[in-house]
Amino acid sequence: SHQGSVTQSSDTYNSIKLALNADGVPYSGKDCEVFLQGSYGNDTNIFSESDVDVVIKLGACFQHDLSDLPEDQQKLFKASHSDATYTHVDFKNDVVKSLKSRFGSDVDVGEKAIAIAANGNRRKSDVIAAIQFKRFVKFTSLSDQSFEGGICFYTNTGQQIVNYPKQHSVNLTSKHKATSQWFKPMTRILKNMRSKMIEENIMEKGVAPSYYIEGLLYNVPDSLFGKSYQQTFAEAINWMRSADRSKFICANAQYYLLRADSPVTWRTEKCDSFLNGVVELWDQW
Repeated sequence: SHQGSVTQSSDTYNSIKLALNADGVPYSGKDCEVFLQGSYGNDTNIFSESDVDVVIKLGACFQHDLSDLPEDQQKLFKASHSDATYTHVDFKNDVVKSLKSRFGSDVDVGEKAIAIAANGNRRKSDVIAAIQFKRFVKFTSLSDQSFEGGICFYTNTGQQIVNYPKQHSVNLTSKHKATSQWFKPMTRILKNMRSKMIEENIMEKGVAPSYYIEGLLYNVPDSLFGKSYQQTFAEAINWMRSADRSKFICANAQYYLLRADSPVTWRTEKCDSFLNGVVELWDQW
């Protein structure tokens, strides 16, 4: 149940943040924000996890979803905005340049993230260069609008990824408080069990990313947490196995957790494999 490295992860994050915010970076003055996401950012990291996940979000432009707006409000929105001249492609290229100027050949651009290799006391890190995303629920003018704010980025093949890391983090903290501080230790227990299942060839690596384990446990009723880790585990797993998991939501409360047609949702068969593996591991202990 214990949290993994804190000091080393903190030092790693600070060194990356300094590089991203260094004087003279090409995106200086374009309303950028650097923040943590992932296990370390949410205090659910375990000792076997090493990555530090960082987001740098550009605020000078945004992508949007107008599907919830009536047609007249969509027209007002389009009349009030013009296309950005500094795009996500430009921004990501500039972020890569800034990181390479500081970390050199340790920087590698992957399909989604910019990876920075571990070196000395610095942990391996993944940096997402994103722009803000707005899912509008109201737009009558620039001074009268409402939207759900998230982040947006594109893979190397041009696929758009939209997610809501800040809502995810806030909701995990609220769940932790609502369960009298049982939620995050229980999440770490499930992550350690995942590592054990991979080690014992009960489950393949990559089936149960930490983000989805957090989302899975997020759906468990608060009343099932407490008394002991053993009882909480048993009651939570039994509840998850018998519940209608098609109605489970991601911890950010913006998506369903289990769907087959989205890059930000878990596949049902992988969730089933994780739960079956957890039971098998428990029974063999």
